[in-house]
Amino acid sequence: MSIKIDLKIFLFLFLFLLTSQVEMYIILMIFAIIHELGHLIAGLILKFKPEEIKLTPVGLQIKFKVYKENSEKIKEARVLNIKKAIISLAGPLTNLIIAIVSIIIGNFNINIQNTYIYQIIIYANLLIAMFNLIPIYPMDGGRFLNELLKIAIGNKRAYKITYIVSKTILILLTAFSSILILYIHNIALVIILAYLWYLEVIEIRRYNRRKNIEAIIKGYNYLF
Repeated sequence: MSIKIDLKIFLFLFLFLLTSQVEMYIILMIFAIIHELGHLIAGLILKFKPEEIKLTPVGLQIKFKVYKENSEKIKEARVLNIKKAIISLAGPLTNLIIAIVSIIIGNFNINIQNTYIYQIIIYANLLIAMFNLIPIYPMDGGRFLNELLKIAIGNKRAYKITYIVSKTILILLTAFSSILILYIHNIALVIILAYLWYLEVIEIRRYNRRKNIEAIIKGYNYLF
C-alpha cells in the first residue's frame, strides 16, 4: 500500500490563510479525514484491501484493490457494484452520525449548545456530508450514482450518464455559487469550485480516453 501527499494542500492552506479562514479549513480537514476513515472501515468490512492512501486538499483519498479471486467468488457483478455503492455512502454516513450524536448530546445539555466548538462540529460534518453527496464524479454521490446505474443499465451507459449528470450539476452549482459569492464575498467558495472543476477536467480526460479505446476495439472487431 502506497501513501502519497498532494502538494496542492499547501496551496489551499495559503489561500485560506489569506482569507483568515485557515482555522475553519483545518477543522474541515480533520472531519474530512474521519470521513475517509468511514470509507476505509466499510471497505475492510467488505474485504477490500487499500491500495493507495493520498492526502489531498479536501482530506484523504483511499483507493481499494479488487482482487481477481474476489471477483471469481461473486456470481454476479451486481454484488460488487452494491459493495462499492455501500463504501461510497460510508463516508457521508460517518459525518451524519457525528452530527446527529452531537445534536442529541446538545439536547441534554443546553450549555453545550451555546459553545463554538459544538456548533462548528455539527456545521462541519453536515457540510462535508452534503458536499460529498452531490452527484458529481468522483465525489461520493457521483460514485454512488455510477454504481447504481451500472446495476440498472450496464457499465458503458452508466459512465456516459454519470458524466452528463456530473457536468450538468457542476455547471448549475457554479452558476448558483457565483451569485452567492456576490452577496457573501466568500473566497472559499471560489477555491472549492476551482478544485471541483479540476477534478472534472481529469474525469473528462479519462472518459474521452475510455471512449477512444472502445472505438479502437470496435473498429478492430469490425475488421475481423
